[in-house]
Amino acid sequence: MPMWKNIFYIIVIVVLLSFVGACSSTSLDVKPVAESENPADQINRLENDLADAHKNQLNVLAPTWFAKAESSLGKAKKGLEQGEDPSEVLGIIAEGQAQLQKAEEITRVTRTTMADVIKNRNLARQAGAVKLGYDYTTAEQAFLSLTKSIERGNLAYADKQKAELAETFRSLELRAIKIETLGEVRKLIQQAKNSKVDKIAPRSFNLAQNKLSEADAFITQHPYEKEMMHQKANEALFMSQRLFQIVDQSEKIKDMKPEEMTLWMEKNLYEITAKLAATDMRNQPYKTQVKNILGSIDALQKDRQFMFDKVKTLKSEIETKNLQITDLEGKTREQQIVKERLAAEKRFNQLFIEVQNIFSPDEAEVYKKGNSLIIRLRAIQFPVGKSVIMPDNYPLLSKIQQSIRTFGEPDVIIEGHTDSTGSNEINEHLSQQRSESVRQYLLANKTLSYDRIVAVGYGSSKPLASNATEEGRAVNRRIDVIIKPKAQIGGS
Repeated sequence: MPMWKNIFYIIVIVVLLSFVGACSSTSLDVKPVAESENPADQINRLENDLADAHKNQLNVLAPTWFAKAESSLGKAKKGLEQGEDPSEVLGIIAEGQAQLQKAEEITRVTRTTMADVIKNRNLARQAGAVKLGYDYTTAEQAFLSLTKSIERGNLAYADKQKAELAETFRSLELRAIKIETLGEVRKLIQQAKNSKVDKIAPRSFNLAQNKLSEADAFITQHPYEKEMMHQKANEALFMSQRLFQIVDQSEKIKDMKPEEMTLWMEKNLYEITAKLAATDMRNQPYKTQVKNILGSIDALQKDRQFMFDKVKTLKSEIETKNLQITDLEGKTREQQIVKERLAAEKRFNQLFIEVQNIFSPDEAEVYKKGNSLIIRLRAIQFPVGKSVIMPDNYPLLSKIQQSIRTFGEPDVIIEGHTDSTGSNEINEHLSQQRSESVRQYLLANKTLSYDRIVAVGYGSSKPLASNATEEGRAVNRRIDVIIKPKAQIGGS
């Protein structure tokens, strides 16, 4: 055999051995889960932790170990469903927890090693760079290549490539802002010109046009002042969208007589006043009517905060009393666990029926899965390609709030899903934005504290039906709200 072939084989063997050595040296510190623990509760906990980890990008910062932890979760769920020995299921969960812990350790290294790359990638995604197609996909593949090299312990390779990749993501961000956001603004302004909007609402048209010129110039001259860059781009988009609303209202009132216009404005104010159950002040000046509405809203907000704090205090007091009663009863821990579990299961079934009755069949599908309750929203609608929550969705989301509060202070996971139309990057990004919009709505309405609600976007990775038909794609475009009650649900 020629000498060069011998050298080649030796090199291949050395590389393979070093790779195997690197993998084998990554040992897992598996901490057993106590056999007294409820497997279903521990599965819920691991699922919560994985959802939180996904939100924190562990699926791309430590992709291999995150995938292993997800696989362990799937095995544990399957084992529980098939009636496997609880100790075996708990063993799988313990392994999954250790794998997730390993992913967290590697993520800390990745965040330190590739801080600039991660920052620029996040900014590019926020700007809509996922819609740039091949160029973004190529950068994303390079990013995953670097994070996997860190998992294998090859920090030198990541360190060598990171500067170029950070610059690539920065360029993608600038392109996305100019193409996606400012491109939309230009399209709207051109549409306004074609519709003679500049003649109907000249002041608003000029303002929108000035905001576009200002944002365009700023992005070109200050490419590193990213916060201000985003702010100016969003201002330009907002003003161009607002322009059409002003024109629409101007068209409605242009032929109105003064009295008709006054009555129309009064009617709008009165509808808000009546909805707030505030005093009818149509016999008062316009400014007084507006102050009446604002004052009523302020009072309602303060009252809601007061009730929220009061309920929280009462729950704390009840929990304290329950603990005292438990101590006084003097029962063994094992007996108490069985009693609590049976009471919790009974209470969960009662609350499940209550929540089912909140929704009509065309609004949501409500079902149980293990110790969790899943509300699959059928009626929630987003504008095409957007994540903004429209007012038509408020009644449905109010029912979600009611459902969550039925369980006290549970953990909640909001999952966003899409069909397979479009690229994986776009689908995952859009589903994350939509689930986060629902989360922000619930937080704004003080449904739960921020640490109890997690939003995750899975894109098209978890379909319920075939994407080959329109009916199947419609099923796959969804928001799932997963309610995970505490082991003990507010008493029986």
